[in-house]
Amino acid sequence: MNKIDFKKVLPHLLVILGFIVVALLYFSPVLSGKRIYQNDIKLYEGMAKQHRDFREATGEETFWTNSAFGGMPTYQMGAYFPYDFMDSLDRAIRFLPRPADYLFLYFISFYVLMLVMRVPWKLATVGALAFGLSTYLIIIIGVGHNSKVHAIGYFPLVLSGILLTFQKRYLWGFLLTAIAMGLEIQANHYQMTYYLGLLCIIIGIAFLIDAVKRKELPHFFKSVGLLVIAVILGVATNASTILATAEYAKTSVRGEQLLKDELAMDAPDDGLDYDYITQWSYGKLESLNLIAPKFMGTGTAADLGRESAFAKKLKELNVLPNEINYYAQGTRLYWGEQPFVEAPPYLGVTVFVLALLGLLLINGRLRWWLLAGMLFSLILSWGKNADGITRFFVEYVPLYNKFRAVTSIQVLLELLLPIAAIIGLHRFFNDRLAASERTKKLFIAIGTVAGLLVILYLFSGSLFNLRSTAEAQMAVQQPEILDAIKEDRLTILKSDVLRSLLFVLMVGVVLWLSIKEKFSHNLTIITIGALIVFDLVGVDRRSVNEDNFITERQYQQNFQATEIDKQIMEDESYFRVIDLARGFSNSHTSYYFNSLNGYSAVQPRRMDDLYYKQIAPGNIEVLNMYNVKYILQETEQGMALNENPDANGPAWFVNEIQYVRDYTAEFAALEKVDTKNTVLLRETYRDVLGNFQPQRDSTAVVQVQDVQPNKIVYQVENSKDGFIVFAENYYENGWIATIDGVESEIYSVNYALRGLKVPAGTHEIVMSFEPQVVQTGGSIMLGSSILLLLLIVGGVFYTFKSSKAEEQTL
Repeated sequence: MNKIDFKKVLPHLLVILGFIVVALLYFSPVLSGKRIYQNDIKLYEGMAKQHRDFREATGEETFWTNSAFGGMPTYQMGAYFPYDFMDSLDRAIRFLPRPADYLFLYFISFYVLMLVMRVPWKLATVGALAFGLSTYLIIIIGVGHNSKVHAIGYFPLVLSGILLTFQKRYLWGFLLTAIAMGLEIQANHYQMTYYLGLLCIIIGIAFLIDAVKRKELPHFFKSVGLLVIAVILGVATNASTILATAEYAKTSVRGEQLLKDELAMDAPDDGLDYDYITQWSYGKLESLNLIAPKFMGTGTAADLGRESAFAKKLKELNVLPNEINYYAQGTRLYWGEQPFVEAPPYLGVTVFVLALLGLLLINGRLRWWLLAGMLFSLILSWGKNADGITRFFVEYVPLYNKFRAVTSIQVLLELLLPIAAIIGLHRFFNDRLAASERTKKLFIAIGTVAGLLVILYLFSGSLFNLRSTAEAQMAVQQPEILDAIKEDRLTILKSDVLRSLLFVLMVGVVLWLSIKEKFSHNLTIITIGALIVFDLVGVDRRSVNEDNFITERQYQQNFQATEIDKQIMEDESYFRVIDLARGFSNSHTSYYFNSLNGYSAVQPRRMDDLYYKQIAPGNIEVLNMYNVKYILQETEQGMALNENPDANGPAWFVNEIQYVRDYTAEFAALEKVDTKNTVLLRETYRDVLGNFQPQRDSTAVVQVQDVQPNKIVYQVENSKDGFIVFAENYYENGWIATIDGVESEIYSVNYALRGLKVPAGTHEIVMSFEPQVVQTGGSIMLGSSILLLLLIVGGVFYTFKSSKAEEQTL
């Protein structure tokens, strides 16, 4: 039996320990019990409060919440699916306190990739730091894009499995790909996974061309076949998530547009609108932020201080000192064309120049898929600023129009540049490469980047106007103020360009000393690693630092009930709330009440339509039919609470059915209909209901007996055959209605609500959410997880037997 060589294993164990230490040190406030304040997570917790409370109280899982958007599935809100063993594995990997767990994931995942690419552990460690500390990856931790962080963290692991397979290490390549893909899907950010898939296609094309040249097509197709099966297996371990999300997506804003003609507002029949997709488009010139972080300013606002040109100009204009401080702290220094940015997505000029050196030193398919992936990522991140290719992808590439904020595809750059940089360093240290060749390539890389930075330092003031198109009015009305702001923008631009230039020169000096054998390989690696860390962390800390952390008590104050909340809480009946003061996209009211508000990138399509085209313009009838009893509005005196006396109640009998042609006609009819008496149904239901017209006697009543997020029980009474409208969102899959235990069809009415035909008499109606997709997905997850486990055990056994057989033949 082989014994483990601890001398070989020890460095890796020490590296892992080092990653733990670095992750905890970077986010050191977690060690004192503090937590990072992430605004997106705060909003998410408002959405998730109801189903979390239900889980804690009952030990069961509800896949529906009534707290947001009038009701929606919880599939994208942290639902716990049965037999989700990938979730357990993921939690084991991310064992550190948040957000240190995500930083550790970045490190360990990239480290594995470097080892698979046969990079020595010392350089692999530097690569992991370069990837994990990349500024954009830190920024998204700070703002709370946790699922995005999570998915990106597994990118390198997925690539590791793919590359292992193409290295003809089929067994472990297959298993690692299946596991990594399972973890990637489990992270639940399909936009990031989609972008990774596009990169894998680029890699596949590079390997195919190389296989044709080498006449190794059988190996290529064998590898691809294994990888396809591995991906299917990994996806299958997340079947419930995939199937449920696919089902719900059809009814969300990512799905089919129901309204046509003028009501559709020129929206596409399916997917997102082009302008919405490209609202955040990276500027071509803005790409220089990747190597000079403040090239286009900082985030939307910055504290310029009293010594800035802006502050001095205000002083000249006799502005009061306290007002100068106020304006100086909130001045917009960003002059790009995006609506706003949290911070520049700096790649690290040290990593960039090493990546350029790497592309000069790397040959073959690796160079081409790295370079193609980088250009692909950069160009598509320009969005509407590269209109032709972006429109092609939106219109013709499957699923591309399902995702917004195209700037996010730059995550591929965050992955590929460190790979090129570290592989380049590895080649640079290759003794078979002549010193003259290394010197030549080094001078080209350093000279190119340094030359660009020198030009930017000397001529930015004359080359660029330093203002955005949004400031055209200011240029006319307050030219002196704008000139002062531009002067400050130029100052910080030159400051960061000079900073980047110094780092480039230091990298050049260190590598030149290595060529001249003044620095040993180890000293060179340590020094380069230190430069990369100082470069990245110095910019990272501008955006995410100790100031982002608060105590648990401070965090809970975000959810502290206001006086208005307390006033509403006194009402123990079943109703809804809408918050028009904070706006549609907020989850404060969702934390406490059943609300029409919410915060999600995948809100229900019908509620989105209703809010922007009915509620916002002032159609109170829509609020009535949703049983909105309380309306929060902004007044001159502050936020005010208004009670709606005309709310229809949780459910009610109507006395008339009005048939309409289609969704568009149904939607338009909401502007005229009296929802208390008339229900709107599409013509497609006429074949089912025939000539039925409901009748409602004077004593007809609907009472709510019990309410849970996934189950509502009603007691109804009517002496005639009737039709009840329920103030609940219609969702085709999962909701089951029974009348005295007998299942009855739920109708889609009033564009977004549920309706039920009810026979005369007294009845108990139960509406329960029992999604078949979760049950089906659970069975698939259980079977695929068992299969994967058996394959892993078999792989270990096979490897052990093979190594033992090799021992016996020696």
